[in-house]
Amino acid sequence: MAVKLLALLVAFVLQGHISMASDPDPIQDFCIPNPKFGSLKAAAAHLSILPCKNSSKVTTDDFVFSGLKSAGNFTETGLATIPVNPIVFPGINTLGMSFVRADLKVGAINPPHFHPRATEITYVVQGSVYSGFVDSSNRVFARVIEQGEVMIFPRGLVHFQMNVGDKPATVFGSFNSQNPGNQKIPAAIFGSGIDEELLVKAFGLSPKQIGTMRRRFDPKQ
Repeated sequence: MAVKLLALLVAFVLQGHISMASDPDPIQDFCIPNPKFGSLKAAAAHLSILPCKNSSKVTTDDFVFSGLKSAGNFTETGLATIPVNPIVFPGINTLGMSFVRADLKVGAINPPHFHPRATEITYVVQGSVYSGFVDSSNRVFARVIEQGEVMIFPRGLVHFQMNVGDKPATVFGSFNSQNPGNQKIPAAIFGSGIDEELLVKAFGLSPKQIGTMRRRFDPKQ
């Protein structure tokens, strides 16, 4: 009997851990943060949740976001992204979702990265984009997806995109978390301060080559 009870307890704990692995279910229809209690950006920085404003004060405008009509600011690599989360769009607060618009100039890439807290589904608005992800056995699932096609990137798996067409490309990504996180592989490896000796041994590069990579991806250098 004791063994059965222990097994049930372990199963219960594991089930609870699994159920809490994603964003919690909302306990009200919606929660538009009350600006009287400070900014959502400040609250997010301290991992706190702002009180909701009175539902009688909520309007349709709280559920409309107009910031995706045009591309964002392009980086030197030809990528522009506009991430949309509760910080910029309070209407999605507590709803367990967020999204992003990404624009890629011809030949531009969205470098390998992953989202630790969300699965992503990507829709190609225009263009031809080589897209894919790598599973935990290092198998690559990749192909060129065209306008109107959709691809999914499972939670926590490294994925990437490259504009292989002769025109600019636009993609729209949606996440099943309001805070999916974004860990860019090059920056995480070469821009985070990992010991140089370890990187030399891991990648078979010389200290000089490691230094070159660090200067490229470490904003402090």
